[in-house]
Formats: sequence, C-alpha cells, structure tokens
Amino acid sequence: MVRSIIWVCATQSSTFTFRCTKMQWRHRCDRGVVGQRAKQQVDMTHRFRRDLTKSDAEAKMSKQKLQQRMKEQFQKAMGGMPSWAESKMCLFSKTKDDSDNEDEDGDDLMRKTGNFVGSSDSLPKGIIRMKKCLHANNDRPSEDRLTTVQFHPSAQVVMTAGLDQSISLFQVDGKTNPKIQSIHLEKFPVHKAQFSVDGDQVVATSFRNKLFYIYDMMEGKVIPVHTVRGLREQRVKEFEVSPDGESLLLTGTSGYLHVLTMKTKEVVNSMKINGNIAGVAFSHDGSKVFTNSEEGEVYIWDMRSSKCLNRFTDDGCVSGTSMAASKNGQYLACGSAAGVVNVYSQEECMRQNNPKPLKAIMNLVTSATFLRFNPTSEILAIASRADDEAARLVHIPSFTVFSNFPMFQRRTIYRAHRMDFSPNSGFFSLANNKGHAPLFRLLHYKNF
Repeated sequence: MVRSIIWVCATQSSTFTFRCTKMQWRHRCDRGVVGQRAKQQVDMTHRFRRDLTKSDAEAKMSKQKLQQRMKEQFQKAMGGMPSWAESKMCLFSKTKDDSDNEDEDGDDLMRKTGNFVGSSDSLPKGIIRMKKCLHANNDRPSEDRLTTVQFHPSAQVVMTAGLDQSISLFQVDGKTNPKIQSIHLEKFPVHKAQFSVDGDQVVATSFRNKLFYIYDMMEGKVIPVHTVRGLREQRVKEFEVSPDGESLLLTGTSGYLHVLTMKTKEVVNSMKINGNIAGVAFSHDGSKVFTNSEEGEVYIWDMRSSKCLNRFTDDGCVSGTSMAASKNGQYLACGSAAGVVNVYSQEECMRQNNPKPLKAIMNLVTSATFLRFNPTSEILAIASRADDEAARLVHIPSFTVFSNFPMFQRRTIYRAHRMDFSPNSGFFSLANNKGHAPLFRLLHYKNF
C-alpha cells in the first residue's frame, strides 16, 4: 500500500490541500526523469487542488508549474518571501557588488531575531516578569496531543507538531500569531520535529517505524527517508541535530547512539552505553555529547573520535529520564524518575569520576521528563508530563524556582511534553496534551 502525503497551506482567503504519494516526493537526479516529470499533467479539477488555479482554463497543469504555484501561495501567506528564506536566496543571486546591501539587510534581521543576546542586566531571582499571550498555535489548535514546540533559529516563527499527523508554522507576534502553513503526514503521528540549524528544513520522526521525513521549506518539498545506510534499528524515534548542522544523533535500542550525516543520510559512527539511553544533549560547540541511562549513569563522548571521555553515576539517581546542557558551556542538568533534577558543572563532570551536583532541584514530584536551558543560560525549564501544571522555571545561578510560574490558579499548562525559548529568550512556549502551545512573553528580555 502506497502511503500518501497531504500538503495544507492557508492564506487569508482560502485553504488548499495538495495530495501526492511518497514516491512522487522522492528525489530524482536523472535529468531525463526530471524532464518527463515536468511534462506530466496534473488534474487541477480535484477538490484538493482547485484553489491553486487562477482560471477555469487551468484544468490541467504540469508538476513543475504546480510546484511554482505552491511556492507563490506560500509567499502570499507570508506577505511576501519571508526574510529568513530571502536571506538564503541572496547567497545565490547577489553579486559581489551587492555585498554591502546584503550586510545591511542581514544586520536588520539580526537586530530583530538573530542568534545573539541583547544587552541587558542579569535576570533577577524570585519573580519573573512575564505576560500570558494568545496560544502560539491558536490559529490552528492540534486535534490531539502536541509533542513538539520549537522556535525558528532566525525568524519570528514557531513550529508545532503532534499526534494529529501535522506540522504547523506560525508567525509569532504575541497577539494573533497567524498561521503560515501546515503539512499533513498521513498515518504518521509525529513524535518529534526539529528545525535544522539554518532553519531551512524540518526533521520529523514517528513512533513505530524506521521511516522519517525531511520537510524542505525552501523548496516546498516533503522528502521521505525510508532507509538509512548502516542503520539496523527497527525504528527511528529520538534524535538531536548537531550544533554545526552536519549530523543527526539517533537514539537506538540497547544503548546505541548513531551519528547520521545530513548530507548523505548514512551512519558514519556509533557509540554504546550500558543499559538504555534516557537523555541526550550536545555541548554548546558540538564537540561533546552527554548521555544518561535509565540506570542513572552519565557518559561523556567525544564526537570526533566517538571515545568515552568520562563516566559517572548521577548523584542519588535510581532511574534517569532526561538531560540538558546550557549554551554557555557551564551547566549540565540530569532529570530522574523521582522528579529530582541535578545540575552539575560541566567542567567538574569532565575532571572528576564522582562529581557532586551544584544543586538538586526538588520542585517536581513526578518524573522529570523534559529539561531546557534558555539561550542566556539564566533559566532552566523543567517539566513532567505525568501531571497537570508540573512545569517550573528555575533561576540560574541561584537555582531557585520563580514563584509566579505557573502564574494562574486555573489550569493553563496541563501536561507539558516539550518546551522551548525563542532565540533571544523574549518568548517561552510549551506543547501540552490538550493540543495547545501556551505562549508567554518574558519581559526581562527585549528581543525575540
């Protein structure tokens, strides 16, 4: 049976859906095949494609023209080509004589959404100044549990994905958060979706199979990856994108970690721990990988050589559940099934066989299933998907919880599955079991 993909894109006036089989998305390098594909005609009278036509005369359209029409609709939904996509196109279209203008455009974008920390005083502890905004996905709530929320690395955009088999993009303004577009992956409930480092692609995995998808936003293509050379796992579920963007770190069974190149989609290295892997985190420069096991052991690996640099037991941990590393290279957080989150010095973890945590955070009473540091390493978000409202924001380096989050007496968080901060910490969002992505404006940070 051939699995199909449904593309959904919304504009202010209409919604259109385009259905095609997985085989039609498969990359073809042969020029003869591309030529034949361009000549093939698509029936535009179908109800899924009717909104793409401009007149009744366009009863049939070539696939190449149809793809171009879909690009036009995407740009229309964005109010023109989005700045993050336009900046990439400039790399190929501008000449050297235009380089000064290009730098000015890039500076203007970076002032708004770039990966840098705006000048500000240190974040005070106690109470965090924040404002509850409209849900990030209010324009298209999920029909089932959300499993992913992530901010785009350079644009004012947030992505959600979940068990309703869809991935959606929204423009973040804190007021209306309009939907940009959605794609529907038929019979593919999304376990995890993550942007590539440059923000041009989205990698999505499911629960029970080896297949995963790469959504190329620049080309408007959904590319299925059926097999990975050198990978002998029965399913691809958990993964992390390396900070340099060149590889994926796939979590396998029986303690295996596999390094997959993004370029060739093949396994180039594997590492193994004792027991099953509970959490994985890259160091800020991508040179090291931290893993913890369900048995409570922590391993530190060298990415280049795949050698284990150090190994120790997480203090007081019986069963590990999650892990996060700060972007300033100072802290390593390890979550456990008891709800305790130990925060270590990364430097001490490298030097000692039995490091002691800087702080044991005990504000969760159920399993600590997700951890995330903000980009300035001043906040550690911790959550448990086992209970409603079990999410906390921890001030760093005092390691005290902000007393006003969750900030309302009525339930607003529900069960948080994933959390993320915008590139400059101006916004914070989480994905919950109600299909919503509650959005908060962190007023201490001036930039997105």
